[in-house]
Amino acid sequence: MFVNRRRRLFLTITALSVLFASIRLTSSPRAASEPIPAQLSDEAFWNMVTEFSETGGYFRSDNFVSNETTFQYVIKDLKKTTPGGVYLGVGPDQNFTYILALQPKIAIIFDIRRQNAMQHLMYKALIETSADRAEFLSKLFSRKHPDGLSARSTPEALFAAYENIEADRQLFQETLHGIKKHLEETHKFKLSQDDEGAIEYVLRAFYAGGPDLTYNGIGGGNFGRGRMPSYGELMQATDAEGTNLSYMGSEEKFEALQEMEKKNLIIPVVGDFAGPKAIRTVARYLKDHDAYVTAFYLSNVEQYLFQQDDDWNKFYRNVATLPLDSSATFIRSIFNGIPPVYQPTGNSLRSVSVLSSIPELLQAFGAGDIRTYSDVINLSK
Repeated sequence: MFVNRRRRLFLTITALSVLFASIRLTSSPRAASEPIPAQLSDEAFWNMVTEFSETGGYFRSDNFVSNETTFQYVIKDLKKTTPGGVYLGVGPDQNFTYILALQPKIAIIFDIRRQNAMQHLMYKALIETSADRAEFLSKLFSRKHPDGLSARSTPEALFAAYENIEADRQLFQETLHGIKKHLEETHKFKLSQDDEGAIEYVLRAFYAGGPDLTYNGIGGGNFGRGRMPSYGELMQATDAEGTNLSYMGSEEKFEALQEMEKKNLIIPVVGDFAGPKAIRTVARYLKDHDAYVTAFYLSNVEQYLFQQDDDWNKFYRNVATLPLDSSATFIRSIFNGIPPVYQPTGNSLRSVSVLSSIPELLQAFGAGDIRTYSDVINLSK
């Protein structure tokens, strides 16, 4: 028993050491360092994509769009964290909505699938070359631009206008060519043949599915709890108060996202959360630029990590290397058997979005209080 107590004390001291090393202490001066640039050159952007990335891995779904319907619900509380820091995330375009809400200096999106990085480069090209939301959707869906849309069009009007327009194969080919030209000639990114194939694969899914494309692909179907939401439905979703905070919510939001993309400040990285390179390389870059993580969107990746040997241990050790603001927050989604405390009475939500303090979780992890996925959920609110 004495040995166990001594070990627990050691773990607690170790946890506090790691925690204080990671968190910004405003009273302690730091050596001068170059801040994160307000705009990255194309060369710097591509170097980060390639040098930070690991070898691509496997996930069971293409994950073309999110399958989370309440991801905007946490934004009101999330915006109380320190603005202007660093945003980290995972997966496809739901990250854009969080990025617009938090207005970070830089955003880095991890995913174990290289296809996700290519999907973000596809979005980058389409967003940068589109005059407005309507043109962006025309290119994304390979459907001719309908009449009657303007900068003031609501998301509902935008998607209603595209709902019954048939996909145009010639427009698909023109858009695909334009994406490759913009990435490879304008930005001079060195895409491989496989990278080009991944971009074509993703664009073809949007061509075939249009506004009705879901996480599972064309047709959607059921997965876990409830029907999969479509891209169109997600872009028309709101927060708990009925306000649409997505990047399709207004022309102003789309333009703000476009500005970040043009400045090369949204960087897709191929990385396993439990891997040895991606997160730790990003940590070194942020420390070198005196920057701190304020938000890290995880979706439900932790759920899988707890099912894969000690990958969850590796992930939290990786997180402990990141420079953290004292208010740094995990954004996570809970699926499949949502605990009653998170499930509104009479509501059939298939998932809920929750927040969790990163420093508090690291302290609990170091003290040996994190052993199961349930322990993680219990630290969320």
